[in-house]
Amino acid sequence: MQMDLSPFDRSAVMPDNSSLFEEVLSGDHIRTKSSRCVYCKGSKMLCGKSRCSVLTRYFSAAKATRQLDGISLEGNSPPSVFVGRMGYPKVAVGPMIPPYHGDTSLLDTPERWVGLSIDDIIGFRSSLVRGMHWVDVQDVDSSNRLISRTREIAMAQNPPEIEAEFRRKPIGRLTVDDDVQPFGPSAPLERFDVANCRLDQRLEKAASDSDLLARDAVISLYNDGAMVSQIQKAFSVGAFGLGKRRRFVPTRWSITAVDSQLGMHLLEGTKTFPLINEYRVYETHSLDNRWAVLMTPSSWRYELIEAWYPNTVWNPHNDRIAIMSDHEFFDGRKTYASIGGCYYAARLAVNELLSRERRQAGVCIMREAHPGYILPVGVWNVRENVRKALTNPPHRFPTLRSAMTHVSDIMDIPISRWIKSSAVLKDALYQRRVEDFWE
Repeated sequence: MQMDLSPFDRSAVMPDNSSLFEEVLSGDHIRTKSSRCVYCKGSKMLCGKSRCSVLTRYFSAAKATRQLDGISLEGNSPPSVFVGRMGYPKVAVGPMIPPYHGDTSLLDTPERWVGLSIDDIIGFRSSLVRGMHWVDVQDVDSSNRLISRTREIAMAQNPPEIEAEFRRKPIGRLTVDDDVQPFGPSAPLERFDVANCRLDQRLEKAASDSDLLARDAVISLYNDGAMVSQIQKAFSVGAFGLGKRRRFVPTRWSITAVDSQLGMHLLEGTKTFPLINEYRVYETHSLDNRWAVLMTPSSWRYELIEAWYPNTVWNPHNDRIAIMSDHEFFDGRKTYASIGGCYYAARLAVNELLSRERRQAGVCIMREAHPGYILPVGVWNVRENVRKALTNPPHRFPTLRSAMTHVSDIMDIPISRWIKSSAVLKDALYQRRVEDFWE
């Protein structure tokens, strides 16, 4: 079967939202935080969103399920693996397999997703069938073939061919919950075979060095041109680190660990570079998110501020804009950012630019998530969109106030609200420095 990434034909499957919801909400495969969905049935938009996230997930899941036939599955993995976190230290690991043959790499390469629609991304995620095998996180060197093959897939250079057999037909759980990313069907694995799996020599070399620290392996691979998403997959299956200390790392944790380590590595150089000599504003728009990256000619300081409009992913029931932020000054921070992995993903992106320019700056990233962002798509969205913004020519200004005036022109939220929520902007505006007294 050749891969079909065309939009799903909703009308051909279920044209009537009311009857669809009677079917979807009647099963035990659904859970919801509110009864509002039951009353709305995807037609009244009582949640205030521009589109129904339940139906969007349902249509993508339905397309994937139609292409499954019993307990067997053949396809080319992007390559992709998943390590769960529920039940830690006993976790589910296994390959992610689409019911397609050919070059499926686009399905799990977020570096290539900027500019695509949210339907495309949901479709990619929903088409990957997750095979599960439960292991202890310390069993990295187990002789179990399911484990060793999963590791091979994580380090593959090309989409390998996989034949899998499950203990039962894979099913998906439709969740009416803005906290959950879209996933495809899943089932416990009975067995799976891998063919035409060519390992990435860079990953293979790092994995074979049992005396190389995981941090050093991550940095070496990054400097050698490996994509961040490639490194994250290999990191999650315990491919790096000192021999006996290697562990499986839940996918969610491995993504942030790699972003954090690479960002800190680049930051060591950033702090030694001369300052930029003007105020800059970079901007971009994607998935109904607006981004403004403000850079100031100061020593390193960094902040990410996220503003979630009512009825968006992380602000589903409020009637006010919810704003949250995390920051660090030159000496860094010692606690985990409350914003989570997005903080470290964006920090990596800005340090990539500063490292290329061999310059140092203060950075404040402002993000507006509007109602069109109907469900979460992952931390990659932050890293790749900040990267995209920084590839655009910046607007340059002589003063901070003129730069912030431009920010107010491209963002809906008044600049006064951003300042009120920001530690970095307040410091830049109101903290007097020694040079202020020079004549």
